[in-house]
Amino acid sequence: MTELIACLPGDGIGPEVLDQAIRVLEQLPLDVQVVRLPFGGAAIDETGDPLPAETLEACRAARAVLLGAVGGPKWDGSGVRPEAGLLGLRKALDVYANLRPATYGDVDLLIVRELVGGLYFGERGVRGDGTVFDTCEYHPSQVERIARRGFELAAARGGSLVSVDKANVLDTSRLWRRVVDELAPEYPSVELRHALVDSFAMELVTHPAEIDVVVTENMFGDILSDVAAAVAGGLGLAASASLGDGGAGIFEPVHGSAPDIAGTEQANPTAMLRSLALMLEHAFGRPELARGVAAAVDDALGSQPTPDLGGTATTVEFGDAVLASLEQRAAVSG
Repeated sequence: MTELIACLPGDGIGPEVLDQAIRVLEQLPLDVQVVRLPFGGAAIDETGDPLPAETLEACRAARAVLLGAVGGPKWDGSGVRPEAGLLGLRKALDVYANLRPATYGDVDLLIVRELVGGLYFGERGVRGDGTVFDTCEYHPSQVERIARRGFELAAARGGSLVSVDKANVLDTSRLWRRVVDELAPEYPSVELRHALVDSFAMELVTHPAEIDVVVTENMFGDILSDVAAAVAGGLGLAASASLGDGGAGIFEPVHGSAPDIAGTEQANPTAMLRSLALMLEHAFGRPELARGVAAAVDDALGSQPTPDLGGTATTVEFGDAVLASLEQRAAVSG
């Protein structure tokens, strides 16, 4: 059966890096149909809405969503921001588990971030005296499902889970810690420890190779996963998968839309291609294809680095190198 993949090019370099992912996808033994849809700032320009109804409908019907990047200074002063479409899509698809792997040398860690609750989705507003407020709130069920995902992933990896909170200050963090502790006996193979977000940030920088799986709430995860990406080579190389318990997952690079280099063919598609690999693993259950794409990307990083890594390869030339590596690997294994 042909599976639908909703591709959201977005803004800036988003369309350029997504094009390379689609080129690779078309060479894989998968029966898929790719549909490109407006999203983010480009959708605001076209329809006035960063998440048009037709885009959301297609994403709900898809097996997976591949997303380029959204945002840029062009829309900073507008009443509707491109990022509103991203938050809306996450909420609509209920992709509550954001997976951010970071691998480099002897570093191999995974941050599991709760994605549809907390400060980013709580009540917000402006009081009569001009005070602006954002509310952080969590229901125990929200904590339980992301904690279970963290335990399950830790059990399948190195068997170590760090739950990160700020329980010495925040009531939401005390709830978080209590729920995680209540679940721990169900996962006897996983060694659990708790850490406060501030001291753990230092640990992430100084001893990243000692960390296996991290589970944390939305804002802490947003910050810590970027720190982990920096440890592992930078945001330009970092991929992500946002998963729910059913329906389409969202697979996207962590980097921004980089409007300053859009259209110059300097964009590095590594993060987008690694996000494609995550899609193959988590949405299609094809870990062998995921490993092949990831290895081909590593080959291209060595042979055709883009300008951000000190090389001269264009975006398309990097894609060419990935495709050549895939073809060579297929010939050897065949």
